[in-house]
Amino acid sequence: MSKIADEIQRLREDIHRHDYLYFSQGRPEISDRQYDRLFAKLKDLEAQHPELITPDSPTQRVGERPIDGFAHVTHAAPMMSIDNTYNDEELREFDARIARGLDGPYEYLVEPKVDGVSASLRYEDGRLVLGATRGDGRVGDDITANVRTIRAIPLKLHGGGWPAVLEVRGEVYWPRAAFDAHNAERQAKGLEPFANPRNATTGSLKSLDAREIAGRGLSFIAHGHGHVEPAAADRAGELFAKLKQWGIPTSPHARIIKGIDGVIAFVREWESRRHDLEYETDGLVIKIDRLDQRATLGATSRYPRWCIAYKYAAEQGESVIRKVDFQVGKLGTITPRAVMDPVQLSGTTVRHATLHNFDQVARLDVHIGDTVVVEKAGEIIPQVIRVVLEKRPKGAKKVAPPTKCPVCGDGVERDEGGVYLRCINPACDAQIKERLKYFCGRDQMDIEGMGDAIIEKMVDIGWLHAFADVYKLSDRRAAMEELAFEQQRTIKGEKKTIPVPFGDKRTEKLIAGIERSKKQPLARVLAALNIRHVGAGVAELLADHFETMEKLAEAAEQSPSPSKGEGRGEGRGKGGNNPLLAVDGVGPEVAASLHAFFASKPGQRTWQALRAAGVNMKQPKSRASGDRPLAGKTLVVTGTLEKFGRKEIEALIKQLGGKSTGSVSEKTDYVVVGDSPGSKLDKARKLGVQTLTEAEFIKLVGHKS
Repeated sequence: MSKIADEIQRLREDIHRHDYLYFSQGRPEISDRQYDRLFAKLKDLEAQHPELITPDSPTQRVGERPIDGFAHVTHAAPMMSIDNTYNDEELREFDARIARGLDGPYEYLVEPKVDGVSASLRYEDGRLVLGATRGDGRVGDDITANVRTIRAIPLKLHGGGWPAVLEVRGEVYWPRAAFDAHNAERQAKGLEPFANPRNATTGSLKSLDAREIAGRGLSFIAHGHGHVEPAAADRAGELFAKLKQWGIPTSPHARIIKGIDGVIAFVREWESRRHDLEYETDGLVIKIDRLDQRATLGATSRYPRWCIAYKYAAEQGESVIRKVDFQVGKLGTITPRAVMDPVQLSGTTVRHATLHNFDQVARLDVHIGDTVVVEKAGEIIPQVIRVVLEKRPKGAKKVAPPTKCPVCGDGVERDEGGVYLRCINPACDAQIKERLKYFCGRDQMDIEGMGDAIIEKMVDIGWLHAFADVYKLSDRRAAMEELAFEQQRTIKGEKKTIPVPFGDKRTEKLIAGIERSKKQPLARVLAALNIRHVGAGVAELLADHFETMEKLAEAAEQSPSPSKGEGRGEGRGKGGNNPLLAVDGVGPEVAASLHAFFASKPGQRTWQALRAAGVNMKQPKSRASGDRPLAGKTLVVTGTLEKFGRKEIEALIKQLGGKSTGSVSEKTDYVVVGDSPGSKLDKARKLGVQTLTEAEFIKLVGHKS
């Protein structure tokens, strides 16, 4: 047995070493095929001798079963956001602030800003014990099972000399080549491709089944640290060098620079080079190198004072519009989209660009055949920003708004006082598809396996017409297994498109996901219904206030639809005879939309059909631990606080039983005032609402945060 144990240990050490050489050092010694053979041999030996399996074995990166949900993790040191700057002048202002805050000389550590998903890795005695999302900066989700699947993240640190506790902060990202390859596989299976690497990475890390993301090729780059005990370095650059030795990938492009002129020169150097990286990046991060100087400079309630991100201007390019098509959204909104000659932007080929709405089309004076300037908004969504009028060809045709829906052929109308054109047919297939995609989405009913391509197929064949139809799919199990999707296959050296059945395993997984979704809380169900102006935040307020769908429906059906000038605190008390307006955060526009939905026959049929299908219609009671000193109180926060970010204090208020709203009224109990308060303070004084400093707020709640 000792001989086999020695062989297993040797294989583990070889695999750990090759992971270290590949991901941390960038100099692999063996091919992928040779690596796979080593891994297969280790897996076979461990299968024969399961008593020899250890948690840090490379074979244990993927758990055997999905987890029930993510536990919350409080970060030992907060994960703060970084302030942004966009030009040389702002960079020099940042440098001047640094100089005023420090007595002696200083240096900057500068590196490309990875457009990924922030994560914290905690190592204890050299072994990975926790992976967590950033969350709100103080509390994140435990995603250990998922980060263990990422080969770039060592389960056990390489070499030695590491501290007893090491928290590494960095970005999980999806390399472009791996992302493109995975999208190609999805399309071959008849699934909708992911839109962009960053959003797809976020979705991957939110998966409750680590087996779903193993093999996707996600990677990781460290860019900072949290709690380290004992201290491992005096400078960030020194710590990065040690992280690399221990097997944690760091940016090979990071550079120590003296003086802001050198930083600006580095910014210029990377403006074009950034597109050659394997990940998306929209700028550079500039940080003080010495850790003691970082401590001296400190932080505001939101950002560290010792670092800043330089964001490049969105890249622009010219192309020619060949046609404009019209897309119909879940609320019937018709969006014009330019179809263009291919143009390279931010390292990707762009063939389509949004024109937003028909007022924008008229404002830009867009014609078919025009040469236009295109840029990526937020480095993600391409948009037309200008027509090059001097290049307009003869005979160019003006783009006219449609008079009928481009999908169903029914009538269209413009929003009252708005800029959007909408299809007025609620049974339009395009609207049904988009509403169902939203209903089944991760942030609403979260139905795993119900992808865009599946929804479109089921609408096209007549299986889905309404939300409740989703819960009847279990009756179609046999037919669903045979549901065919077109896939490209190579047959005798020739590529052919053939129908491939959905299959029993995917059917079983989808039906299980549908059943799980029935247990979602009322707030999720409300948000999923596509009621205008009712997003996740408003849905949460409504669910907490009414507690059941039946109570909300009764209030909404009987409530008069308020006029635009009818708000709370205008002589009608707490909403007057409209109980909807008594809910903090619900104004006349939202109330009118709720009344329109619940008073209508289609709205009533929609939620009652979901109830009949077994979907939960209740909101669980808040389970805040400890005392609730703010129970029944309404608070407004204004200005910048020292110890809390805005989201943090709003979450704390809710946890302690209170409600946090954005506007001051006679119903407000307290206004918490920070630095540079706005007009809310003036209104509080005018209405006689009690104000609290941050210190007074902390005293009031008794530090129960």
